[in-house]
Amino acid sequence: MRETPTIEPRRKGRSGMQSMLIPSQQMVAEQIRSARQGVFTEPGVLRRRLAAEYGADACCPVTVQRHLRAIADLSFLALQKGEPVSMVTPYWRMVDPKSLLATRLAGGAGFIRERLAAER
Repeated sequence: MRETPTIEPRRKGRSGMQSMLIPSQQMVAEQIRSARQGVFTEPGVLRRRLAAEYGADACCPVTVQRHLRAIADLSFLALQKGEPVSMVTPYWRMVDPKSLLATRLAGGAGFIRERLAAER
């Protein structure tokens, strides 16, 4: 079943307005699962895809990053418990292993590099 999106008006520039999608964690996870294996995809691409899919002008970057962190925690914990890789959301596809964010996520930059390499 498809979720009903939350789209809020927000100011853009001095006199303009835009519609901002506030995605759910499930929406973000679905986009991550659809990303190409073994390839880092910029989170901006994910936000643009979500906005286009739900008919918004933009997608909230803060909400996406919060959900990405939560997804990383859940996925890494599931892998640590022995869950197969095919059953978790592959958050490593959305995080540049060279970024500061990578060092702050579950598993760290080394884990992200290993997973991307394993998918190639």
